[in-house]
Amino acid sequence: MRLSRIIMALTVGLAVVAVPTAAGAAQPQPTPSATTDPTQPPPYTPTVASLTVNRPAIFLGETVLLTGTNFGPNEIVDISVTVAPLAAPAAGQAPARRSDGTTVAMKPVAYQASAPLNFTAFTNAEGRFTKSYKPSVTGLLTFTATGRDSDRRASTELQVLHKKQPLPVTGDSLGTPMKLGGGLVGAGAVMLLLTLAWRRRQRFGGAAH
Repeated sequence: MRLSRIIMALTVGLAVVAVPTAAGAAQPQPTPSATTDPTQPPPYTPTVASLTVNRPAIFLGETVLLTGTNFGPNEIVDISVTVAPLAAPAAGQAPARRSDGTTVAMKPVAYQASAPLNFTAFTNAEGRFTKSYKPSVTGLLTFTATGRDSDRRASTELQVLHKKQPLPVTGDSLGTPMKLGGGLVGAGAVMLLLTLAWRRRQRFGGAAH
């Protein structure tokens, strides 16, 4: 009896010790990938600069407003402008035909000013700038802005069209109607004089008979 009691006490004690161990083993352990190290900096996300225009197309002589964002704070931004024709002919395209039947090859033409053009803008503390620009050429303008310190770059496009103007009224165009009117007035005066002379002749001729 004494031996059986000892064996039973040992069995109960081992069971009590084994229960917490099994419970601890059943709990899921965190994986190394799920743990975060507070001493490590967050992953780097690059800042993307942007450049926009307030109007996609303007007529020559009008002004456009350029807006840049997400550049470096308080830095100089270099802006270059390149010019391309609005409608370049495709490869193998037939030449244009004049009204007299002759043809002329279509190719890019020279503009009033050479490209590229260059100017600068200055950002504020938030890396933002606005710059007004008045093109002196027609065509498809591409603006490219580059921050000197941040080296961030952005670009945008603008169409500059020929401004429609009314046909000028010249001295020649006014002279033709005036000459025509003057001729009609003169002809009327001559006819009036001839009519008066004919009536006078008829009157005095009748009196003589």
